[in-house]
Amino acid sequence: MWDNSHNMLYLDHAATTPMRPAVWEAMEPFVAETFGNSSGSHGVSRRAKNALEEAREVIAGLIGARPQEIVFTSGGTEADNLAIKGPALASSKGGVVTTAIEHEAVLESAHFLAGLGYPVVEVPPETSGSVDPDRFAAGIGPDTVVASAMTANNETGAVLPIAAIAQAVRSVAPKVAIHTDAVQTFNSEDINVEELGIDLLSLAAHKFGGPRGVGLLYVRAGTALEPVQHGGGQELGMRSGTHNVMGAVGMAVAAQMAVLDRSHFRARVGAERDAFESRLGELLGAIPTIAGERLPQHAHLRFPNKINETLLIQLDQGGVAGSAGSACQSGAVTPSHVLTAMGMSASQAAECLRFSFGWTTEPGDGVRGAELVAGVIR
Repeated sequence: MWDNSHNMLYLDHAATTPMRPAVWEAMEPFVAETFGNSSGSHGVSRRAKNALEEAREVIAGLIGARPQEIVFTSGGTEADNLAIKGPALASSKGGVVTTAIEHEAVLESAHFLAGLGYPVVEVPPETSGSVDPDRFAAGIGPDTVVASAMTANNETGAVLPIAAIAQAVRSVAPKVAIHTDAVQTFNSEDINVEELGIDLLSLAAHKFGGPRGVGLLYVRAGTALEPVQHGGGQELGMRSGTHNVMGAVGMAVAAQMAVLDRSHFRARVGAERDAFESRLGELLGAIPTIAGERLPQHAHLRFPNKINETLLIQLDQGGVAGSAGSACQSGAVTPSHVLTAMGMSASQAAECLRFSFGWTTEPGDGVRGAELVAGVIR
């Protein structure tokens, strides 16, 4: 949890988590040795192509998919854009149903489609931060072609009942493509596309110890999807562009390590998060904002009568890395759309901070971290 190179207590793993050393070891040969373009036909390219397809097979097996259903992207944002725009643009109807607490990559994609005249529905969450399956399914209309609900919220850590949401959607609209943004969840939650009952799923490698700049979209065979990036027709025509072979290899190794470490991660990180919250409650009166099911690595806290922008400046100066929400919104001055959708006032939302733990978290980090945070704020 300590970044010794910057003398920083790092509590922002939800934004990005350090790369696991074994991941870089697997990627390094692709910098100079296996440098070929995987779309070529000669031996140098074939070696790159083989590595790419091996990575695809590994990741597919880890999430219960088939290799041809894995589309590599530049990250979670591109995967979300393709998941929302792709099915909508492939249909003459193009309606989207999503939740009001999605990542901006989903919401802004939906807003783009709304600007083109496609119907868009944003289903509000419960005050718990989760989403009711029946309420979500009630948003489905005759023009809906894609429904998207995240597996867990990137800001609060609230876990959504995706399997139940998918089942509710299927009961009213069997042909609607169901997408889930699972970017925040791979470290701690079991991800199996068949068990979830979804058609599209987004992941980003840098959230679970892999490299930045690579992600994927699972696309169930038979799902209609219009590409949003055109060119040479790579990834079965769904995502053109020269493959990031090194990134795909690193993502596969990180995914394997995350799955092997998952049960230990949940127990270890969850215990440190609980200790962190308990100690901060004692020292500063900090209040967890989510009482229901949530990710074990997320601590989303409200500090009554304190402003998060001021707190973040103090924490940064004191050597603590936290956040006020999504890293994509780090410069925003408007209240969190997630918190206001949950029913918080703008002033209450401005009292909240997110701290997040990761695979580098060690025993005792929770209490030590809380005491350092409290000391800085005091």
